[in-house]
Amino acid sequence: MGLQISLRHATDVVVVDLQGKATIGRANDILNNQLRQLIDDGTDKILVNLTDVTQLDSSSISTIVRAFVSLQHRGASLKLLRPRGNVRLVLETLHLLDAIPSAEDEAQAIASFR
Repeated sequence: MGLQISLRHATDVVVVDLQGKATIGRANDILNNQLRQLIDDGTDKILVNLTDVTQLDSSSISTIVRAFVSLQHRGASLKLLRPRGNVRLVLETLHLLDAIPSAEDEAQAIASFR
């Protein structure tokens, strides 16, 4: 399965729900384009829901990190929600969970943007 992306709004936070494999090629291009569009539209609070992501490679990790840094430079923020299994292991190994805020509970994650 490729990557499926859906957006929803929880107050002033845009939740980016990802499902499937976020890997190099079309899946990463779609992810990059979606995050870039949100940033270009002036979105200040993005929560990337990784609950249903089964694979995350270096290209998609780079896309998420670029979005995080881009938002941070303008005083906005990106956070991660519920990375699981191998996805969590990869993010921990790269110490990205130390750099990019993450949460296990969606309501708490949304509240933490305030």
